[in-house]
Amino acid sequence: MKNLNKVAEITLLFWLMKIIATTLGETLGDFLAMTLNLGYMVGIAITAVFFLIVLLIQLFSKRYIPVFYWLVIIATTTLGTEISDFMDRSLHLGYTVGSIILFACLLFTLLLWHKKFKSLSVFPIIERNKEIFYWIAILFSNSLGTAFGDYLSDVVGLTYLNGALVTASIILIVVLLHYFTKINRILLFWIAFIFTRPFGATFGDFLTKPIANGGLDLGTLNASIISIVLIGILIVISHKQLHAEKEKTS
Repeated sequence: MKNLNKVAEITLLFWLMKIIATTLGETLGDFLAMTLNLGYMVGIAITAVFFLIVLLIQLFSKRYIPVFYWLVIIATTTLGTEISDFMDRSLHLGYTVGSIILFACLLFTLLLWHKKFKSLSVFPIIERNKEIFYWIAILFSNSLGTAFGDYLSDVVGLTYLNGALVTASIILIVVLLHYFTKINRILLFWIAFIFTRPFGATFGDFLTKPIANGGLDLGTLNASIISIVLIGILIVISHKQLHAEKEKTS
């Protein structure tokens, strides 16, 4: 049987779904650890089990199936939120030190990936070993993005909306570099992937935090429900697009 691609193609829909998934990861992670008062260790345990289950399903699937792929993305964003918050609030490392550690882990993962496969290409991905590196890098980038988003709001002192505007500006610069320069596209992808995480994280904070702190005070549960509905709609659209592409090529 011919091996098939396992991951999403990088399109505008991909980035829209990525941002909503990161927002969901932020609000769902805070819902488990703070709203339900389970604590960060219990939150990490719950999200780690969920992550491993959906990751195994994704790894052993024979082809790209949008719902499985995006469940893993959501799991990495939720687990990334728990890891970042655990490093800051339980280990008391602070967002700066935590960000440095997570960046080092991400860089090490990418270096190992490149050493083994001589490329960091993210589409298509067929080999399972390469896909494992892909998901590890995504987990670290989402954890790093959470820490950076919290750094902007808690250390720099930006409001959640201003923090989202800062990261959105960085993403816009990456988009312009993509279309108007010859800078390596894979490098730009990973920069954009990292910074869409803090954009989603700060937007999640904007939805959930008190009005006095610059948020909308929707609460983590309501914000999570809204994000789940939105990502669900986009997953259905993604499935329909994939089905339409198969019909064209058949």
